[in-house]
Amino acid sequence: MEHSTVAQRNAQNAKLASYAHRPLAFLFRFIRRHPLAHAIVLCSVIAAVGCALGSQYAIKHLIDVLGEGRHHPGPLWGAFAILVGLIGADNLLWRVGGWFAAHTFVAVTGDLRRDLFQYLSGHSPTYYAEKQPGMLASRITATSNAVYTAENTTAWNVLPPCIAVLGAIVMIIVVNPLMAAGLMLCSAILSVVLYKLAGRGSARHHHFATKAASVDGELVDVISNMGLVRAFGMTFREQQRFGATVKAEMEARQQSLLYLEKLRLLHAVITALLSAGLLGWALWLWDHGKATSGDIVLVSSLGFTILHGTRDLAVALVDVTQHVARLAEAVRTLLEPHGMPDRNDAAELVPQGGRVDFEGVTFAYPHRRPILDHFDLHIEPGQRVGLIGKSGAGKSTVLALLQRFYETQGGAIRIDGQDIASITQDSLRHAIALVPQDISLFHRTVYENIAYGRPEATREEVVAAAREARCADFIEAMPEGFDTIVGDRGVKLSGGQRQRIAIARAILKNAPILLLDEATSALDSASEEAIQKALDRLMVGRTVIAIAHRLSTLNNFDRIIVMSSGKVIDDGSPEELRTRPGLYRDLLAKQYGKGTTLHIGGKKVDEQHVV
Repeated sequence: MEHSTVAQRNAQNAKLASYAHRPLAFLFRFIRRHPLAHAIVLCSVIAAVGCALGSQYAIKHLIDVLGEGRHHPGPLWGAFAILVGLIGADNLLWRVGGWFAAHTFVAVTGDLRRDLFQYLSGHSPTYYAEKQPGMLASRITATSNAVYTAENTTAWNVLPPCIAVLGAIVMIIVVNPLMAAGLMLCSAILSVVLYKLAGRGSARHHHFATKAASVDGELVDVISNMGLVRAFGMTFREQQRFGATVKAEMEARQQSLLYLEKLRLLHAVITALLSAGLLGWALWLWDHGKATSGDIVLVSSLGFTILHGTRDLAVALVDVTQHVARLAEAVRTLLEPHGMPDRNDAAELVPQGGRVDFEGVTFAYPHRRPILDHFDLHIEPGQRVGLIGKSGAGKSTVLALLQRFYETQGGAIRIDGQDIASITQDSLRHAIALVPQDISLFHRTVYENIAYGRPEATREEVVAAAREARCADFIEAMPEGFDTIVGDRGVKLSGGQRQRIAIARAILKNAPILLLDEATSALDSASEEAIQKALDRLMVGRTVIAIAHRLSTLNNFDRIIVMSSGKVIDDGSPEELRTRPGLYRDLLAKQYGKGTTLHIGGKKVDEQHVV
């Protein structure tokens, strides 16, 4: 989808979303991508079952020839050759089907996981805030496994008994139409009854699927927060909690499996009774001279094929029902409609300096009061603007909305005069570099994490960015240098090292707009001074919006915006704000105390003159 238009991508995503409550249609979507291979598997199964049925007729023919005595060796060896040929073809055809299935069924699971991941990655932040990452990952895996198992079960356990039953009934008609009619009636009634009963168990299967996904989600959630668990001494408590989750999943699985066993037991009893009745009927016909010995063998074997085929079919359908339940549960969760798709006519953002305008923006998080109400903010290209305010003032929301992580309920946000709601989200985010407070790193090498800012960058450019961010020294001191794996979310690095990596990533990206969200919060004083110099170079020629609690990081900024309750309550340069009463001057007093010498705008200021 990389080179498709926005309208095409939206259409494809809408098509995927339409399968949220149609799991079987979702499955056939991927089967249709490999029509020839699936056709070969189907034809192989049909031909193999046909040979198996034909071999039973060949046995009847051989027995009838043997009944004619030793005076006809030609027909005898001819019947033998037919039987051997059918047996050989039967085995060969199964292997042909298995060979193609090994490639095709696996290819289907690959297509499915790629499409689901592509769709999942298009969800809005609100979707991810309400879902456990482990649960989402497990559902993709569960969907893939369910589809693979369903295809295998259908190919090897559903189709063969279906074909065998139909073929056997046709062959019995030749011998005894009345017997064939009786078997058809019994088989139809048995299959319908078992299928109806299997459908009643679908709620149990869905319940098990939900509990299984919960176990995966809980497991990943605890493992990813193991440091927190240990810090609070909650290891035993989490073990108990996880044990309770597993117990609930086990009970759900047991209920699902026991229901299947009840169906199998019911079918086994009915099959045994019908098999005995069929054999007695065949013997009665032979006793009255109405059937040959070969007919008895054929009718008995075909009768057993029909009865056992209905059993295998019913059991297989029940198994498929269970897997389809898991498929349905996973698809329903993953294929929720996207919350913030690009408009069909969305254009690419054309950066022209980095002017940012918030015009009457109103925004509220779901089920909460508005955090921004007719918010206005205008930032000139290349201007450095700091946002300060108490927690909940709306500072982080401003950065989130600028990146279009959420949709506004009113007003407009523009970059260089272009409404971000009418441009593609990818082009918007290509124009913005972010250094967040909570650094996100992949479980990959240092080099890959820095290069994530611009994957096409050369190694020399990546190393140069690392040097500018003052992190090349500690990287090169690692055992494998830039090829060192940083661990899950960068656990092998200190907080300051992770932030320097993030700064190097932003330097490499070289975007016209730079967002800093407490970019030096995890650094000690010495590191902060070094990084601040790197940031000063990074900010040259860019529009910068920074959230900072350390006011020293905003000393050289052009403007400081003071926010409270989603509104701008003060706006001016650091020098202007320190001269008038307000939140900025109060924060200066709290952070530095009276009598402290500050450096604001390149000038020394005695703090006792600030308050």
